[in-house]
Parts: sequence; C-alpha cells; structure tokens
Amino acid sequence: MAPGKVVVSAVSVVLVVGVALAVVAVVNVQNQKKEEVGGHAISSQTKIVESICSATNYKSSCQDSLKTVATNSSADFKDYVKAAMLATMDQVSKSMNLTSSLLIEADKSSNPKLRMSLEDCNDLLSFAIDQLQASFSMVGESATHTLQERVSELKSWLSSVITYAETCIDGVPEPKIQDKMKDTLRNASALTDNALAIVSGLSQILEAFGLKIDAKPLNGRRLLSNNDGFPTWVSASDRKLLQAGTEKVVPQAVVAKDGSGQYKTIAAALAAYPKTGLTGRYIIYVKAGVYDEYITVDKSMANVFMYGDGPTKTVVTGSKSVAKGLTTLRSASFAVEGPGFLCKEMGFENTAGPEGHQAVALRVMAEMAVFHNCQMDGYQDTLYALSGRQFYSQCVISGTVDFIFGDSPCVIQNSQIVLRRPMDGQLNAVTAQGRREQHQPSGIVLHNCNIVPEPKLVAERLTIKSYLGRPWREFSRTVVIESTISDAIQPAGWVAWEGTFGLDTLYYAEYGNTGPGAKTDNRVTWKGFHVISKTEAAQFTPGPFLDAEKWIKTTGVPFQTSLIH
Repeated sequence: MAPGKVVVSAVSVVLVVGVALAVVAVVNVQNQKKEEVGGHAISSQTKIVESICSATNYKSSCQDSLKTVATNSSADFKDYVKAAMLATMDQVSKSMNLTSSLLIEADKSSNPKLRMSLEDCNDLLSFAIDQLQASFSMVGESATHTLQERVSELKSWLSSVITYAETCIDGVPEPKIQDKMKDTLRNASALTDNALAIVSGLSQILEAFGLKIDAKPLNGRRLLSNNDGFPTWVSASDRKLLQAGTEKVVPQAVVAKDGSGQYKTIAAALAAYPKTGLTGRYIIYVKAGVYDEYITVDKSMANVFMYGDGPTKTVVTGSKSVAKGLTTLRSASFAVEGPGFLCKEMGFENTAGPEGHQAVALRVMAEMAVFHNCQMDGYQDTLYALSGRQFYSQCVISGTVDFIFGDSPCVIQNSQIVLRRPMDGQLNAVTAQGRREQHQPSGIVLHNCNIVPEPKLVAERLTIKSYLGRPWREFSRTVVIESTISDAIQPAGWVAWEGTFGLDTLYYAEYGNTGPGAKTDNRVTWKGFHVISKTEAAQFTPGPFLDAEKWIKTTGVPFQTSLIH
C-alpha cells in the first residue's frame, strides 16, 4: 500500500470547540488555591493539566505540551486546547523541514520514485499544517453550530493530520530515509492523538471543572430533521440536487466530448471555477462519454456538484499505476480534494488491470463528500477513501486487493461490492482500513451492501480466497452490518496483513449479515474481531458515525437512518 500525493482543504466553516458554552472561565485562578497531596503543593493549573491529559495515550507528551499555558493564571480551557494543537503544529513543521532537506539531497540522486515520494510528503505535511491552523482558528472563533457538530468537524480535521503523516511515511521507498523521518512524524501523530483525546473528552473535562454544558442548538435553532434520508450536513438544496432528475438541474458548466457543451473536457470546466463571488454550488453537468483525462478537484474548489448521464455512460478513465512508476495517490484517475463535493450518476475507472498493482480509480480526501449512484471500477486499490467524512449510496465498487481502503470516516450504504478475479497467487480483500491511532474517528462501514463475485470469478470463487478485509495499520476499523455476503468470502471472514500485526488492536465487527458467507461460526479468533450486539452496531449507522444527527428512509433512494431490522 504505497501512498502518493494528497492535498487537504481547510474547510471554511465557522466552528468552535468551546464557545457555545461561552466556554470558560475554566481556570479563573485569581484566587488560586493550593491543595496538599502527599505532602506536595499542587496548583490548580497542574491539576487541570493532569485532568486534561488523563484521557490521552501519550500522557508525558501531553503534559509537556501544556506546561507553558499552565503558568498563565488567566488561561481558559480554549488556551489549553490551542496549546495542544500548537505543539502538534511545531512538530509537523519540523517534519516538513526535514523532508525539504531530504528532497534537496534526493534531487542529486537518480531515484525518481524517492524524489516523488518526498514531494508527496511536502504536500501532505503542508496541508496537515493547514488542517491544524484551521482547527486552531476553530477553537477560538464564535460558534454557529451545536457543540457536537463542532467537535465532529474538529475531530475529522485532526484525524486527517495523522493520516497525512502516516501516508508520508508509507510512501518513502528507502528504509534508511523512512527511518530518519519516523521519529518526528510519529511524534506529530502522537501529539495529534492527544489533541483528539482532549477534544473527544471535552464534555467530561468541562463538567469536571464545574461547567454545565448546554448541548442545545444555539438561539433555539432546531437541527435539520430531513425526511429524505440524507445526512443533516447535506443542505436542503443539496438534497434536492441529489434527488432531482438531471433535467431539473441548471448547471453553470456543461461538458461534452462532441462539442455540444461549453467545454470538451472536465478539466476545462473545473478551470472555470469562479475565483470569487460563488454563492451556493458550482454545478457541472458531464454528458455521456468516456473522458480519458486525469482530474483533480483541488482544495480551492469547494462545493462542486458534478453529475453525469449515468454511472456506465459518463465515465472518467485512466491507467496510471504503481507498476508504471507512480505513487498510489498519483495513480488516481479522479481525485477530490475540495470540501463539500457532491457527485451523482458518474463512473470512475482505472484500467491498469491487476498487473498494475496499486492503481486508484477514485481518491477522495474531502470533508463531507457524497457520491450517489456512482460506479468505481479497478483491481487493486480502486477506491481510496483517504480522509474527511464520506458517504456513498447506491454505488457499485469493484476490485481485488484492498480495493476499498484509506482512513476516512466512511459509510457505504445500499451498494454493490463486486469481487473481481485477481492475478494468480493473489487473494481478494474488500477493505484495508488505515487507522493508526486509537482516538481517530475513522473507519469503513458497509451497511446494507451486497458483496458478490463478478461473473468471471464465480467458477473459482471457492478456490481464489476472498476476505472482508485485512489490517493496514494497528487500529484498523471495519464494520459490516446488515449486508448480504456471498460464499465467495472465506469462512474465516478476515485475513492478517503480516504475522500478528494489529490483530489485538484492530476493530473488525459484524452484525445482522445474511447470505452463505455471513456465518460467523468459523470466523477468525483474533482479540480485535467481534460479533457485535444490535446496540453496538447502531453506533456505526450513518447518523451516529458521521454525526448526521437524524436519518430517515428515503423515498426512491433506500437510505436508512438506523439499523434496518
């Protein structure tokens, strides 16, 4: 699993961690008291630091990062959260400086793959800093959303920082150089995990300080309670776009290979994205045709809605692959980096074939991205759900090795998951989830999906081994609920990555699945595998897992707000 180049956008949403509560006179220590504990005087600031760091996995690093703010008698809770982020930002900056110096050395070498991977690292770390800066600003600005909405956004951004650091490490092909980078990057991941733990425990920490949290919406504003099944972070107008027939949508740009539109290429339509003055969405209609072009919806292109004439009629195609000398991320036929991307009725494919090894059809690292009635076809690494909250509905996703992978909080619902025939000697793994740290909110959820072999694999489905997933990183998390599983899936269900790596720390779970491959009697006996209860499974439905607050069955599109049965 060799990564490539990713860019993340700092979403311009005005959010904040604490302010809904008018947060904080957390530490009004003007009449600071000291308590005697074990014969030692401990200031209230020191107790605050210990309390804040108690939920973290890297307590010593957490306490070190908060030392300075603890000496400030007027510091409030936000100052402590921002200090944790600043420590992370400093560590990421050190990593970026190291990468830049290594890149200068690599330019003198004759190893293009090394230079490419270090360039990828520079991009990744640059946008990790963007995420941290956005998170830092989020904590200090006034709130317009509920506390829970703000925290979910913040956690998603912070989680991306860890993902980019790990992607950078994985992408470097030379072990000696990789080892040079690991210390600073792993320190950055640890500090970010601490920040995630602090944010995740925000309610408990504030309550420990005697502050009552009012989780009600500000100004009495009610949460969106839509009755069409889309998550609440998809606006009413966007839900209409996703539900409407294409004839009812008025695009700003029309793409047609035959010249009947404003543009002949998707790239040209994206290049016309308004630099200023855009209100609402930039809507692009891509007429039927096979578009052999490599597309990136970059970080500056927020709120793009792109739709076609059908997932097998409007198709973006490419054939880049790791076998051709690219990094995994650079192999993508279509990449989404701009936040708020919506897509409907389109297909994305990578035709490198199984011989191409890692060859991505669609790479998505956009916060709050939605794909409806789309198709992603490839072999190894078809769909790279890298980072940011993502939702896929009524899609078809096909592949062989690790063909749904990445580290985003991702729910795939009411979709067809198609196992293809791999190369001789290969196995199939539907997922390879990349959660590195315990506090990351990421994971891949397959809900009410149909997991089946393609026709070419049917005759060999019992001899060519296929599994639901394998652990790419230590805390890999994949959940399969209320899905139909073909007998193409091995009775063990899941397969190890290498040796015992991650088998105790991963979280793989199944609930309420049907079909001949759904029997759990002979599943793996790893500590990290679970056949979960209804209550636990419900936490992985789109509402709780993506913080979509309330989901209701659709009319026309069968989304579920909760468990079906």
